[in-house]
Amino acid sequence: MTHHGTYEPIISPELWQQVQDVLDGRHLKRPKKRTHDFAFSGLITCGHCGCAMVGELKKGRYVYYHCTGYKGKCPEPYARGELLERKFTELLKRISFSEEVLAWVTRALHESHGDEKKFHDQASANLHREHKRIQDRIDAMYMDKLDGRIDAEFFDRKAAEFRAGQCRIMRDLEARQAANRTYLDEGIKLLDLARRAHKLFESRPASEKRKLLDFVISNCSWRGGQLQAEYRQPFDLIALAAQADHSPTPDSGPENTNFDNWRRGRDSNPR
Repeated sequence: MTHHGTYEPIISPELWQQVQDVLDGRHLKRPKKRTHDFAFSGLITCGHCGCAMVGELKKGRYVYYHCTGYKGKCPEPYARGELLERKFTELLKRISFSEEVLAWVTRALHESHGDEKKFHDQASANLHREHKRIQDRIDAMYMDKLDGRIDAEFFDRKAAEFRAGQCRIMRDLEARQAANRTYLDEGIKLLDLARRAHKLFESRPASEKRKLLDFVISNCSWRGGQLQAEYRQPFDLIALAAQADHSPTPDSGPENTNFDNWRRGRDSNPR
């Protein structure tokens, strides 16, 4: 009897590739050269009226952002680009954490990966056995065809059904092997990005700042000098754990933080 995998990927393949791109400084497409790159245009909405905030260059050197005013005159004053950068840096710092926490989470991931590898290996062995059992049936049925016990039409129909089952098993095996290879790398690479996000943000050009923000946060709004934003998954969980790390209690430590979310348990009701 076989079971489908019970472990969900920590992140989507698309986000995984974006993490690689940001950490390595790669881009699928280089932006066209412009006189000025306003990193935050269209990323932030005005907290007063909901219109987009756009960038504007003043005196040839100072960047300001302001509401487009599409819904009418807006009371929100212009905001300096440097101020917005500081606010975004503060947001990204909230998903950073100490070396102690990183070391503990890495150990936890290695431990859970060992348990998961055993589970994957057992499930893969079951799939291989099922694949061989079906092949044995096809071989036996072929001998029956040669001996005249079944006709060619029956053999072709049943063999096609059996081979379709083998194809499904091979797809399950490939997916399981891929998940087993990337599970540990996913978690550690993502944590590395979270730890360094604010430093990457400060050191990269405008186009790369935007790329980083686009997949770490969403729903940004600006009102009265205050920036509001939401963390995308799984950075929302990292932010909660980092908050616990930044505000320890006398009985707290890495083992008591929300990083337990990274130690994924097996489904109590496997399917």
